Amino acid sequence: MKFFFGIEHEVAFLNKEGKFADFTHTKFADFEQIIERLPTYPNDYPQLRVGDAGIKKKRWYIEGFERFANSEKPIDCLPKGIEIRTTIHSNIEDTITELSASFCLLCEIAADFDFSPVLTSFNPYKTLFEPQLPLNDYEIRRRQASPEKQTAHIPMLTYGPDLNISVSDLSIERLIDIGRKLTYYSPYIVPFSYSSPFYNGGLWDGLSVRTFVRTGKRPAALIFVEKQEQLIKSIPSLTKIARIPAEVGRIEFKACDSCDDFSIYAALLALLKGLILDETLLGRSTTPDAALHQLSAKEGFDNEVILTNTTKVLEASEVALGDDPDVNLLTPLKVLLAKRKTKSHELIEGFQRVGSIEEALRQTYYLKHEA
Repeated sequence: MKFFFGIEHEVAFLNKEGKFADFTHTKFADFEQIIERLPTYPNDYPQLRVGDAGIKKKRWYIEGFERFANSEKPIDCLPKGIEIRTTIHSNIEDTITELSASFCLLCEIAADFDFSPVLTSFNPYKTLFEPQLPLNDYEIRRRQASPEKQTAHIPMLTYGPDLNISVSDLSIERLIDIGRKLTYYSPYIVPFSYSSPFYNGGLWDGLSVRTFVRTGKRPAALIFVEKQEQLIKSIPSLTKIARIPAEVGRIEFKACDSCDDFSIYAALLALLKGLILDETLLGRSTTPDAALHQLSAKEGFDNEVILTNTTKVLEASEVALGDDPDVNLLTPLKVLLAKRKTKSHELIEGFQRVGSIEEALRQTYYLKHEA
């Protein structure tokens, strides 16, 4: 069995006034000047998708809500941040090395325009995204195309990774079974990543607003298939038609919060790899259990059901990996589980210490990058 890996990682920023740079006071052009200065790697294609709007031309692109005239031609994009995506790698370490290099380059260029990267997985101030101009007829029709387009307002408030794994020579039935397995065990995987404890300008009563609001309405896992007849009807979607050949057979785990310690991403990819290999965990679900995700989002490892099942999932993955060197990448997850702590706990403590969301956020990427 041959594995391939990739990561898509969304970055939020503070602007030069030290304010959270979201769609309310950040223009597409503010981020576009950063993107323009970043390099293009011609060999990245055809494995990276450029997309209809032509925004996704590089390893970095502006993530946002595209607006259209009454045609397929986009006329604007309301930005929420910048996404970094890696090319496809045959091992986890190379994926993380590329992500780290791309992140460092982004930080350098962003600093020239007085933008500082910060870690959060939910907009700390906005509870709702509504486009200023109402959607036109074309946009309304476009949003009916899939369950994900109907909930496209949610990602404008959230930041998180897509953890991508492809496995050679798996049947569509097996891939979909893996997608259903990861969807079932998602509430026990995601607490390792929690980093969204702020809501509406203050502390939220829990650890992951992103998980609480998002998962159930949006997919936990997505499987990219080649043909229309391989799609499974579900809300949210479990399957999606691959848009480029490189996406066919991709398993995309979408439920985690963002991490500023990329060794956690390495650990999560190793965990997912182990779960793909594992044959002992029998839970399956076509759609995410929203109530269980909300319990997980509120209480994390302090909840005995979550703690017990997360322990079971981690152990099953470790056993399945056996003597694969990737088993060593799981260590950060063992530490988090032993301490019953997440990044959200650090952010909460930082906020309680300094009394400001922005100052608490500055303790994330910002200091690491400055160091």
